Amino acid sequence: MTLRARTTGRLAGVLAALALAGGLGLGAGGCGGGDGGGSSTGATAATPTTPGGTTPGGTAPGQTAPGRTAPGGSGGGDVDPAAVAVIRDWADTLRRGDVREAARRFALPTAVANGTRPLTLTTRAQVEAFNRSLPCGAVLLETAAGGRGLIVATFRLTERPGPGSCGSGTGRTAQAAFVVEDGLITHWLRVQDLPDAPGTRS
Repeated sequence: MTLRARTTGRLAGVLAALALAGGLGLGAGGCGGGDGGGSSTGATAATPTTPGGTTPGGTAPGQTAPGRTAPGGSGGGDVDPAAVAVIRDWADTLRRGDVREAARRFALPTAVANGTRPLTLTTRAQVEAFNRSLPCGAVLLETAAGGRGLIVATFRLTERPGPGSCGSGTGRTAQAAFVVEDGLITHWLRVQDLPDAPGTRS
């Protein structure tokens, strides 16, 4: 089985885990606040389904998965601290405006969804373009385990150097779900917005 096939196959399980862990659905207007990531990079669209052939959906915005860690994403419980460190490092690097270095935190191939159907990115240029499409920086606030190695991360959005502007998203909280394997991000999936929470859990 090719790496792409394994990534696409794993994505179905990840999406199912995300739906079951806390009713978190891929919604419009989430982490990054910009256009759908990777949509103009030539990435391959994946069409994963949950067991039984249904597309996983969300319930109420702002629901969180079980296994939440201490504020600051320090890890604990079922959340791997090393994986949390990778997520925090990615967020810190992108917030500094270093898109190329942030992209190096992703595996190849990697699956992403930022308000789009899941896309499989197979080149470093595609991963850089995806990171560049995220106009906001982010500060990791906390993480939660979601099953199947899934980590749901809550961020406070910030401005960052580079093109675009976070605008009205600045200071808001948003979530993305990650899978981290061998020290690299293999899945990045945006989840529904949380209510505004300025100054929380800094």
